[in-house]
Amino acid sequence: MQTKQEKLDHINKVMEALCPCQLRKTATQAVYGAGNADADVMFIGEAPGKQEDLKGVPFVGAAGKFLDEMLASINIKRSDVYITNVVKYRPPNNRDPLPQEVADCWPWLQEQINIIKPTLIIPLGRHALERFVPGRKISEDHGKAFRRTIDGCGTYVFYALYHPAAALYNGSLRETLIADFARIPALLKKIKNDTKHALN
Repeated sequence: MQTKQEKLDHINKVMEALCPCQLRKTATQAVYGAGNADADVMFIGEAPGKQEDLKGVPFVGAAGKFLDEMLASINIKRSDVYITNVVKYRPPNNRDPLPQEVADCWPWLQEQINIIKPTLIIPLGRHALERFVPGRKISEDHGKAFRRTIDGCGTYVFYALYHPAAALYNGSLRETLIADFARIPALLKKIKNDTKHALN
């Protein structure tokens, strides 16, 4: 019987070979994701940046350090969660990923979600939020939870957060993000206690 980690390692190799995303032509390497395949919480960012592209690991730059700080503030280690991105390759000059690039990487993310089956999925930033909860504005919906059924994945609770990088560029968002982050443990407990409870 394969462990979730073994399944994840296998699917990452398979999807890297099959992924048609054109970003692979300019990226150094694919950035699969990192963390615990048995995680309750899955963080999903937008796309790898320069440091991630070089190291092959998500959230290892300044935004990643801030994410680590926030995890520590709620007594969670990075090794307890799983972190990945909507797009698995770095867009040139850190530009926004194009809709086709998101679509090309989508089956890969679906497979990761289906293996991990997290209790809570946390989209970081507007691009990730749009992928799962379309038509919402991160400025209005950060700190809110949404229960949605995603094609090919099933029903999950999504908790919208600003991307950690946004707080680095805009200091006023830092306290907002820390406050939203502080609600994660209670939200996790609530989902586990009553998975059928309507959150919104």
